[in-house]
Amino acid sequence: MTTETVAALDCGTNTLRLLIATTDPAGHLIEVTRQLRFARLGQDVDATGRFAAEAMERGWAVIEEYLPLMRQAGCTKGRFVATSAARDASNREVFFEGVQSRLGFAAELVSGDEEAQLSFVGALQGGRLSGEPVLVMDSGGGSTELVRGTASGGIAGDTSLDIGSRRVRERYLHSDPPTADQVAQARAEVNRMLDDCPIALGDVATFIGVAGTVTTMMAVHLGLRQYERERVHGASMTTAEVVELSQRLLDMTADEVLALGPVAPERAKVLGAGALVVAEISKRVPVKLQASESDILDGIVLSILRDGRGHPFVR
Repeated sequence: MTTETVAALDCGTNTLRLLIATTDPAGHLIEVTRQLRFARLGQDVDATGRFAAEAMERGWAVIEEYLPLMRQAGCTKGRFVATSAARDASNREVFFEGVQSRLGFAAELVSGDEEAQLSFVGALQGGRLSGEPVLVMDSGGGSTELVRGTASGGIAGDTSLDIGSRRVRERYLHSDPPTADQVAQARAEVNRMLDDCPIALGDVATFIGVAGTVTTMMAVHLGLRQYERERVHGASMTTAEVVELSQRLLDMTADEVLALGPVAPERAKVLGAGALVVAEISKRVPVKLQASESDILDGIVLSILRDGRGHPFVR
């Protein structure tokens, strides 16, 4: 594993995030900075199949915010990974051209399988493992990845389901708060997909959830008035607590969710939808859900430092 400083960019449906990291002599990751911005690139993609012009502009503006951080940290390599929304957008190359013109290296469209694998590797960096098999759930805005594997990082199976907080919100939960019928339709669709899920869930011994839906739910569960990463990381909820919190969020307006405290304004509108997905998955897993702040970003960094992926970054 190399000791250079590298940048990982994760471009999802709701957020565009950055992790700059290096390693110590023993090969452990050292975080330089971790940043999150709500670019909302997936705005209306589920309905139109295209990136909106204003969404692409927001994404490019975030990259321009990140560039000075990458230069100041002395990054030598980078990797820009685009996931669910980009997989669905017919005009993604327009967005990718703008990314490359700013970063100096190409954006990568990763498959659901690779997204799942990167999330699994990243989650294991900071998760507390209580046994095997390990299930990592990455509940994003456009899709949810489920990965089953071993504590040493071996992957036994993975899948990417087209159910995420923004997709479910835009497709089913049109009212604020959603009606009982809307929630029932969304829940039925989520369970239809889970019934066909190729990943076994009933014998999982360690259940780790990553990304903003799970970590924000955990912050609300803990009663935090503002988000505290150190308290969220490693905290857990029972299935009953996940289900109760999901229903509580679905019964609230977006303004009421925002008023809870630790919820970002851009996430308040979609958190109930994401919580519904998390709850339905949790019902099928026999152990507590543990939140992890180590996620796909950590996996992308490791893919650069350990596996030689990524591209030169010219400062």
